[in-house]
Amino acid sequence: MDEQQGGGLRFHIDFSQPLYEQILDQVRSSIAKGEIGLGDKMPSVRELAQELRMNPNTVMRAYQELERDGLTEKRRGQGTYVTSSPERVQTFRTDLAAKYIDAFVSQMASLGLSWDDVEDYIRRKHSEEQGGQPI
Repeated sequence: MDEQQGGGLRFHIDFSQPLYEQILDQVRSSIAKGEIGLGDKMPSVRELAQELRMNPNTVMRAYQELERDGLTEKRRGQGTYVTSSPERVQTFRTDLAAKYIDAFVSQMASLGLSWDDVEDYIRRKHSEEQGGQPI
């Protein structure tokens, strides 16, 4: 995995995975976490493509998907900006959390774990991260 900087953003690029999906996922995540602020200007497609040393069409594809998500908006003659709608970002975060939870629950079920087992593992992990001993 290769870490690259592009337009003030940091990307972890894995050349074994589709590049546009990596850009898309990493920008989505940065917006959802607030690392990229509401209304912030995004680097131009050309600028980001040059800095990441990839085809501009790859970056354009990711930007188009971000716009379809409602996370960015184009301003004629000014460039691409992160949405200024906190509601839109919150809705995206909620949807993303639900997707992660669904995948997690499905994986736990495929391991044959009961809901009680999963709750126990989560409690222990939380306790460990809080500096305590496992319950």
